[in-house]
Amino acid sequence: MFTDSHCHLNRLDLTKYDGQLSGAIAAMKEANVTRAMAIMCDFAEYDEIANIVSTYGDKTLNLGMSVGIHPCEDISVLQSATVERLIKTADADHVWAIGETGLDYYWSTENKKEQQASLARHIHASQSLKKPLVVHMRDAKEDTLDILKAEGAEHGIIHCFTEDWETAKRALDLGFYISFSGIVSFKSAQMIQDAAKNMPKDRILIETDSPYLAPVPKRGRPNEPAYVPYVARYLAEMYGCSSEEVGAMTAKNFENLLAQYH
Repeated sequence: MFTDSHCHLNRLDLTKYDGQLSGAIAAMKEANVTRAMAIMCDFAEYDEIANIVSTYGDKTLNLGMSVGIHPCEDISVLQSATVERLIKTADADHVWAIGETGLDYYWSTENKKEQQASLARHIHASQSLKKPLVVHMRDAKEDTLDILKAEGAEHGIIHCFTEDWETAKRALDLGFYISFSGIVSFKSAQMIQDAAKNMPKDRILIETDSPYLAPVPKRGRPNEPAYVPYVARYLAEMYGCSSEEVGAMTAKNFENLLAQYH
């Protein structure tokens, strides 16, 4: 039913599950989360995430992963993401997407050029493999959208969307899907809520970005994929439908994203 389009399964706070990832996986199934994409931020994480995907993915929980370097990584790590290395690492069937890549000027503006160059290389790998791009965009919307357009990127996700409707529309015009996290449920998130209200229903995704950004009513606690139905519930109240309908709609959208070139 529910698809968590962006979660960090190797970084979850497993305290309440006695340190066992199996507990979080069981909670996902109990919450009717039937698919999730585990996001990679550094090549050092690849083996661990791939092992999680192969160990816990089954008929009731479809798991895949992404391959990419987060823009907040050190310059040397950003530079390690050559197009060739990304393609080689991401060629396997269990890798669904390229990323998390993008631009983040909130934490650092000293490495802008390296972030921009890394994003361009991820775009090229995405185009070569015909797999969607997972884009992180924080305090850098103009440069991000400019690079996506200049490099011909037209297949991917703007994840954890935190901008206004005009920005969403520009991303939609490029061909991207927009993914909403628990932030959309925060009282302070009026701008994001307004964007969500205007979204074409066939281009919306939902995510947790767990272990970060738990949605209301779990805000302030460690986030986990089992909480993605709360994001669906908030959007359902906005759209005047059931959370199950939002779950089915966003799950179908994710399928369409993955099938875009296949």
